[in-house]
Amino acid sequence: MKYGLIAGNGQFPFLAVEGARKAGASLSVVAIKEETDKRIEEVAEKVIWVGIGQLGKMISFFKQEGVTKVMMCGQVKHVQIFSGAFPDWRMAKMLFGLKQRNTDSLIGGIADEMAKEGIELIDSTFFIQERLAQKGVLSRRKPDSNELGNIEYGLKVANEIARLDLGQTIVVRAKACVAIEAMEGTDAVIKRAGELAKGKLTVVKVAKPNQDMRFDVPVVGIPTINTMIQSGATCLCLTPNKTLMFDKEEMLKLADSHKICVVAV
Repeated sequence: MKYGLIAGNGQFPFLAVEGARKAGASLSVVAIKEETDKRIEEVAEKVIWVGIGQLGKMISFFKQEGVTKVMMCGQVKHVQIFSGAFPDWRMAKMLFGLKQRNTDSLIGGIADEMAKEGIELIDSTFFIQERLAQKGVLSRRKPDSNELGNIEYGLKVANEIARLDLGQTIVVRAKACVAIEAMEGTDAVIKRAGELAKGKLTVVKVAKPNQDMRFDVPVVGIPTINTMIQSGATCLCLTPNKTLMFDKEEMLKLADSHKICVVAV
């Protein structure tokens, strides 16, 4: 079977390519001009570059390649969709039919358009299941009583924000919400929280209550820990089995060296 990949930014697409290669699967890649790292051409078998609004071109490529199952890996910044990118007729028609333009609706609309052509959008972690966070304390240090209180409070708030599809991350200090993620991304919201209340911060990053693993899967990595260090955050709480950890061993080693707790509950 031939698989397809819609590659956004960051490391995720490269891990998907690596995972497919290990599984002996053929992978055809659609790279987004505004987002994808150009190095994708060095590792992928076949790549086509499309603008963020060229849905029709993307679908035509997959059909030409005989692809019937596609993964969407890597972030495509929401603001890109509203930044003046000119959509082709198929994207424009899909956007016009949406009742709202949050992440689920936008990507769900793309999935529906592909399905009309016999192309199924599948779990984005299909080839990298081993990188999902497992339940429990993942770092050397366990959360202390203050961090546990922040986690308990933070999960209530974060799960509600995620349910509303506003963001996946909040930052808490002394059981008070310091910052909430919108479109800026995890690292940006942690940095903003550090500017507002540096020190003793707990970062809570959650999956949506009914997380669709086909897209917008929570991701953390070394940059997350580095931003936490700079912002004075001491604890990172994740959703188990639904959060990808990039460079897991190196990430946890860095967390341990700065006495940062990482836990999945």
